[in-house]
Amino acid sequence: MGTPAPAVGPPVTPMVAPATTGLTENVAGLLCYLLGWLTGIIFLLIDKRPFVRFHAAQSIVVFGGLMIIRIVLTFGWFASYGFFSLWSLISLAVSLLTLILWIYLMVTAYQGKTVEIPIAAGIAKSIAGNPSL
Repeated sequence: MGTPAPAVGPPVTPMVAPATTGLTENVAGLLCYLLGWLTGIIFLLIDKRPFVRFHAAQSIVVFGGLMIIRIVLTFGWFASYGFFSLWSLISLAVSLLTLILWIYLMVTAYQGKTVEIPIAAGIAKSIAGNPSL
C-alpha cells in the first residue's frame, strides 16, 4: 500500500529576502516609524537596504522636525500666558498632524510603498544616500 505522495505546490517566499536585521523590507520600513526619529536612527545605522534606509531617514526628518516645532510652540504658549491662545491651537494642530502622519507612514511602508513627504523626502534621500528612490 505505499506512502502518500508529497504535496506539490509553489514555494513560499518572503516579500524580499531579509538582510542584516532579519526582517523583510516592509516590516523594517514600518518599524522605522514606530518610535519616530528614534527608531529611524536605529534602522539607518543597522540596515543597508535602500527602501529601509529611505524610510529611516524620512522618519528622522519628519518626526524630528515636528518635535522641534512642538518644542518651539510650547515655549511660545508659556510666553503668551493664555490657555486658549493661538499657540495652543497651532500646537494641537501639529500634534494631530503628527499622529496622522505616523499612522499613514507606517501603513504605507508596511504595504511596500515609498511615500515622499514634501521637503522631507529630499533631505531624507540625501541622508539615506539613495537619490534614485
